[in-house]
Amino acid sequence: MKKVIVFALIFVFSLLGFEHSASAATRQLIIINKANNQLAYYENDKLVKVFPVATGKKASYTPEGKFKIVTKIVNRPYYKGNIRGGDPKNPLGKRWLGINARNTPGNTYAIHGNNDSNSIGKYISAGCIRMYNEDVQWLYDEVRMNTVVLIASSNKPFSSIAAQNGYKVTGPNSVPVKASYSTLKKGSNGPKVVELQKRLTKLGYNTKGIDGEFGSNTELAVKKFQKAKKLTADGVVGPKTKKALGLK
Repeated sequence: MKKVIVFALIFVFSLLGFEHSASAATRQLIIINKANNQLAYYENDKLVKVFPVATGKKASYTPEGKFKIVTKIVNRPYYKGNIRGGDPKNPLGKRWLGINARNTPGNTYAIHGNNDSNSIGKYISAGCIRMYNEDVQWLYDEVRMNTVVLIASSNKPFSSIAAQNGYKVTGPNSVPVKASYSTLKKGSNGPKVVELQKRLTKLGYNTKGIDGEFGSNTELAVKKFQKAKKLTADGVVGPKTKKALGLK
Protein backbone atom coordinates (compact mmCIF):
# COMPACT_ATOMS: atom_id res chain seq x y z
CA MET A 1 0.00 0.00 0.00
CA LYS A 2 2.85 2.34 0.90
CA LYS A 3 4.49 1.63 -2.47
CA VAL A 4 1.27 2.54 -4.28
CA ILE A 5 1.06 5.85 -2.39
CA VAL A 6 4.71 6.61 -3.12
CA PHE A 7 4.29 5.89 -6.84
CA ALA A 8 1.11 7.98 -6.89
CA LEU A 9 2.91 10.93 -5.30
CA ILE A 10 5.81 10.61 -7.73
CA PHE A 11 3.35 10.57 -10.61
CA VAL A 12 1.53 13.67 -9.34
CA PHE A 13 4.74 15.62 -8.75
CA SER A 14 6.04 14.63 -12.16
CA LEU A 15 2.89 16.02 -13.72
CA LEU A 16 3.21 19.24 -11.76
CA GLY A 17 6.82 19.50 -12.80
CA PHE A 18 5.90 18.96 -16.43
CA GLU A 19 3.19 21.61 -16.24
CA HIS A 20 5.60 24.05 -14.62
CA SER A 21 8.34 23.38 -17.18
CA ALA A 22 5.84 23.72 -20.03
CA SER A 23 4.55 27.07 -18.77
CA ALA A 24 8.09 28.30 -18.17
CA ALA A 25 9.35 27.03 -21.52
CA THR A 26 8.39 30.18 -23.41
CA ARG A 27 9.89 33.44 -22.17
CA GLN A 28 7.80 36.40 -23.26
CA LEU A 29 8.74 40.06 -23.49
CA ILE A 30 7.03 43.17 -24.86
CA ILE A 31 8.94 46.35 -25.72
CA ILE A 32 7.19 49.59 -26.61
CA ASN A 33 9.19 52.47 -28.08
CA LYS A 34 7.29 55.75 -27.93
CA ALA A 35 9.84 57.43 -30.20
CA ASN A 36 8.46 55.57 -33.21
CA ASN A 37 5.24 54.18 -31.69
CA GLN A 38 6.13 50.54 -32.23
CA LEU A 39 5.53 47.48 -30.07
CA ALA A 40 7.79 44.44 -30.34
CA TYR A 41 6.79 41.00 -29.05
CA TYR A 42 9.46 38.42 -28.20
CA GLU A 43 9.37 34.73 -27.38
CA ASN A 44 12.46 33.04 -25.98
CA ASP A 45 14.42 36.24 -26.67
CA LYS A 46 13.59 36.15 -30.40
CA LEU A 47 11.49 38.77 -32.15
CA VAL A 48 8.13 37.43 -33.30
CA LYS A 49 6.23 40.51 -34.47
CA VAL A 50 6.34 44.31 -34.50
CA PHE A 51 3.11 46.31 -34.37
CA PRO A 52 2.26 50.01 -34.80
CA VAL A 53 0.68 51.61 -31.74
CA ALA A 54 -0.62 54.94 -30.46
CA THR A 55 0.65 56.45 -27.21
CA GLY A 56 0.07 59.47 -24.97
CA LYS A 57 -0.83 62.87 -26.38
CA LYS A 58 1.89 64.30 -24.15
CA ALA A 59 5.18 62.55 -23.48
CA SER A 60 4.43 62.24 -19.77
CA TYR A 61 1.05 60.57 -20.29
CA THR A 62 2.37 57.11 -21.18
CA PRO A 63 4.67 56.00 -18.34
CA GLU A 64 8.14 54.67 -19.07
CA GLY A 65 9.84 51.85 -17.24
CA LYS A 66 9.56 48.13 -16.56
CA PHE A 67 6.08 46.79 -15.84
CA LYS A 68 4.07 43.57 -15.95
CA ILE A 69 0.74 42.55 -17.42
CA VAL A 70 -1.51 42.08 -14.40
CA THR A 71 -5.00 41.97 -15.93
CA LYS A 72 -6.47 40.45 -19.09
CA ILE A 73 -10.02 41.41 -20.04
CA VAL A 74 -12.11 40.57 -23.10
CA ASN A 75 -14.44 43.40 -24.18
CA ARG A 76 -13.90 45.63 -21.18
CA PRO A 77 -16.70 48.19 -20.67
CA TYR A 78 -15.83 51.86 -20.97
CA TYR A 79 -17.13 52.89 -17.58
CA LYS A 80 -16.43 56.60 -17.99
CA GLY A 81 -18.69 56.81 -21.02
CA ASN A 82 -21.09 54.09 -19.85
CA ILE A 83 -20.41 52.05 -23.00
CA ARG A 84 -20.72 48.30 -22.76
CA GLY A 85 -17.94 45.94 -23.68
CA GLY A 86 -17.99 44.81 -27.30
CA ASP A 87 -19.89 47.89 -28.46
CA PRO A 88 -18.40 49.26 -31.72
CA LYS A 89 -18.35 52.68 -30.05
CA ASN A 90 -16.20 51.45 -27.17
CA PRO A 91 -12.84 53.30 -27.35
CA LEU A 92 -11.11 50.43 -25.51
CA GLY A 93 -11.69 48.01 -28.35
CA LYS A 94 -11.97 44.26 -27.92
CA ARG A 95 -9.07 43.40 -25.62
CA TRP A 96 -7.44 44.92 -22.53
CA LEU A 97 -3.98 43.98 -21.27
CA GLY A 98 -3.60 45.98 -18.06
CA ILE A 99 -0.13 46.86 -16.76
CA ASN A 100 0.89 47.83 -13.24
CA ALA A 101 2.39 51.20 -14.22
CA ARG A 102 2.62 53.89 -11.54
CA ASN A 103 1.54 51.41 -8.87
CA THR A 104 -1.89 50.84 -10.43
CA PRO A 105 -3.55 47.39 -10.43
CA GLY A 106 -4.01 47.12 -14.20
CA ASN A 107 -7.19 49.19 -14.41
CA THR A 108 -5.64 52.50 -15.49
CA TYR A 109 -2.85 51.81 -17.99
CA ALA A 110 -3.10 49.12 -20.62
CA ILE A 111 -2.34 47.85 -24.07
CA HIS A 112 -5.78 47.76 -25.66
CA GLY A 113 -7.74 47.98 -28.89
CA ASN A 114 -9.70 51.00 -30.07
CA ASN A 115 -12.66 52.16 -32.12
CA ASP A 116 -10.65 54.56 -34.30
CA SER A 117 -8.08 52.83 -36.46
CA ASN A 118 -6.91 56.22 -37.75
CA SER A 119 -5.44 56.96 -34.33
CA ILE A 120 -2.80 54.24 -34.58
CA GLY A 121 0.69 55.64 -34.99
CA LYS A 122 -0.24 58.94 -33.39
CA TYR A 123 0.33 60.58 -30.03
CA ILE A 124 -3.27 60.79 -28.98
CA SER A 125 -4.17 58.70 -25.93
CA ALA A 126 -4.58 59.67 -22.28
CA GLY A 127 -1.73 57.31 -21.42
CA CYS A 128 -2.64 53.84 -22.68
CA ILE A 129 -1.07 52.04 -25.63
CA ARG A 130 -3.58 51.57 -28.44
CA MET A 131 -3.39 48.87 -31.09
CA TYR A 132 -5.49 47.82 -34.06
CA ASN A 133 -8.20 45.47 -32.77
CA GLU A 134 -6.95 42.54 -34.83
CA ASP A 135 -3.40 43.09 -33.56
CA VAL A 136 -4.34 43.29 -29.88
CA GLN A 137 -6.51 40.19 -30.22
CA TRP A 138 -3.51 38.27 -31.55
CA LEU A 139 -1.27 39.60 -28.78
CA TYR A 140 -3.89 38.89 -26.11
CA ASP A 141 -4.06 35.24 -27.14
CA GLU A 142 -0.27 34.90 -26.98
CA VAL A 143 0.81 36.64 -23.78
CA ARG A 144 0.44 35.34 -20.26
CA MET A 145 -0.12 37.17 -17.01
CA ASN A 146 3.05 38.73 -15.56
CA THR A 147 4.65 39.12 -18.99
CA VAL A 148 7.23 41.92 -18.72
CA VAL A 149 6.48 45.14 -20.61
CA LEU A 150 9.31 47.64 -21.22
CA ILE A 151 8.26 51.14 -22.26
CA ALA A 152 10.83 53.69 -23.42
CA SER A 153 11.31 56.64 -25.73
CA SER A 154 14.56 55.98 -27.54
CA ASN A 155 16.35 56.41 -30.84
CA LYS A 156 18.06 53.08 -30.20
CA PRO A 157 16.91 49.66 -31.46
CA PHE A 158 14.67 47.35 -29.47
CA SER A 159 17.69 45.19 -28.65
CA SER A 160 19.40 48.13 -26.92
CA ILE A 161 16.27 48.98 -24.93
CA ALA A 162 16.14 45.34 -23.85
CA ALA A 163 19.84 45.29 -22.92
CA GLN A 164 19.43 48.40 -20.77
CA ASN A 165 16.90 46.43 -18.76
CA GLY A 166 18.92 43.23 -18.50
CA TYR A 167 17.48 41.32 -21.47
CA LYS A 168 19.31 40.01 -24.53
CA VAL A 169 17.11 39.69 -27.60
CA THR A 170 17.59 39.04 -31.30
CA GLY A 171 15.55 39.63 -34.42
CA PRO A 172 15.78 41.15 -37.89
CA ASN A 173 13.34 43.93 -37.02
CA SER A 174 15.15 45.06 -33.88
CA VAL A 175 15.93 48.28 -35.72
CA PRO A 176 16.45 51.87 -34.65
CA VAL A 177 13.87 54.57 -35.21
CA LYS A 178 13.72 55.16 -38.94
CA ALA A 179 16.47 57.55 -39.85
CA SER A 180 14.43 59.04 -42.68
CA TYR A 181 11.98 60.85 -40.41
CA SER A 182 10.40 59.99 -37.08
CA THR A 183 7.15 61.46 -35.83
CA LEU A 184 8.00 64.67 -33.99
CA LYS A 185 6.08 66.27 -31.17
CA LYS A 186 6.57 68.52 -28.16
CA GLY A 187 9.55 67.22 -26.23
CA SER A 188 11.39 65.89 -29.30
CA ASN A 189 14.87 67.16 -30.02
CA GLY A 190 17.77 66.74 -32.39
CA PRO A 191 18.70 67.40 -36.03
CA LYS A 192 15.25 66.46 -37.35
CA VAL A 193 13.71 69.17 -35.19
CA VAL A 194 16.25 71.63 -36.56
CA GLU A 195 15.22 70.61 -40.08
CA LEU A 196 11.56 71.07 -39.13
CA GLN A 197 12.17 74.50 -37.60
CA LYS A 198 14.09 75.68 -40.64
CA ARG A 199 11.32 74.52 -42.96
CA LEU A 200 8.56 76.16 -40.93
CA THR A 201 10.51 79.42 -40.67
CA LYS A 202 11.13 79.44 -44.40
CA LEU A 203 7.40 78.99 -45.01
CA GLY A 204 6.60 81.93 -42.73
CA TYR A 205 5.72 80.06 -39.53
CA ASN A 206 8.02 81.48 -36.89
CA THR A 207 9.35 78.96 -34.35
CA LYS A 208 11.19 81.76 -32.50
CA GLY A 209 14.51 80.07 -32.84
CA ILE A 210 16.20 77.12 -34.52
CA ASP A 211 17.64 75.21 -31.60
CA GLY A 212 16.59 71.60 -32.20
CA GLU A 213 14.18 71.67 -29.25
CA PHE A 214 10.50 71.02 -30.01
CA GLY A 215 8.94 73.38 -27.48
CA SER A 216 5.74 75.43 -27.24
CA ASN A 217 6.75 77.88 -29.98
CA THR A 218 7.53 75.12 -32.47
CA GLU A 219 4.29 73.35 -31.54
CA LEU A 220 2.32 76.56 -32.14
CA ALA A 221 4.01 77.05 -35.52
CA VAL A 222 3.16 73.48 -36.51
CA LYS A 223 -0.49 73.97 -35.49
CA LYS A 224 -0.73 77.16 -37.56
CA PHE A 225 0.74 75.36 -40.56
CA GLN A 226 -1.62 72.40 -40.10
CA LYS A 227 -4.62 74.69 -39.83
CA ALA A 228 -3.61 76.53 -43.00
CA LYS A 229 -3.28 73.20 -44.83
CA LYS A 230 -6.60 71.93 -43.41
CA LEU A 231 -4.88 69.16 -41.49
CA THR A 232 -5.65 68.05 -37.94
CA ALA A 233 -4.12 70.87 -35.90
CA ASP A 234 -2.66 68.71 -33.12
CA GLY A 235 0.90 70.04 -33.25
CA VAL A 236 2.28 66.58 -34.03
CA VAL A 237 4.38 66.14 -37.16
CA GLY A 238 3.23 62.79 -38.49
CA PRO A 239 3.20 61.41 -42.06
CA LYS A 240 0.57 63.82 -43.45
CA THR A 241 2.14 66.95 -41.95
CA LYS A 242 5.58 65.75 -43.00
CA LYS A 243 4.38 65.34 -46.58
CA ALA A 244 2.74 68.77 -46.57
CA LEU A 245 5.98 70.30 -45.31
CA GLY A 246 7.99 68.54 -47.99
CA LEU A 247 10.17 66.73 -45.44
CA LYS A 248 11.58 63.26 -46.04
